[in-house]
Amino acid sequence: MPKSRIRKKADFTPPPAKQATSIKLTNRSWVAPVMLALFLIGLAWIVVFYVTEGDLPISALGNWNIVVGFGFIAGGFGVSTQWK
Repeated sequence: MPKSRIRKKADFTPPPAKQATSIKLTNRSWVAPVMLALFLIGLAWIVVFYVTEGDLPISALGNWNIVVGFGFIAGGFGVSTQWK
């Protein structure tokens, strides 16, 4: 039976050295306070709506005040995606 040829792998050559690129880190210290503030505003909005039986925060909105409160909470979750 004939013997198969041995394939020689190419020797590893490292890629040419690139100049070190500086990694730009942004200061995201604003994320946590804004996130917590949005959570608390949303929660307070909903609680005030229920405690005042729909008279506050904006009586013209009626039950849409709940949507506004959850909108603030959703905004807090949106901001939380920027936290590192």
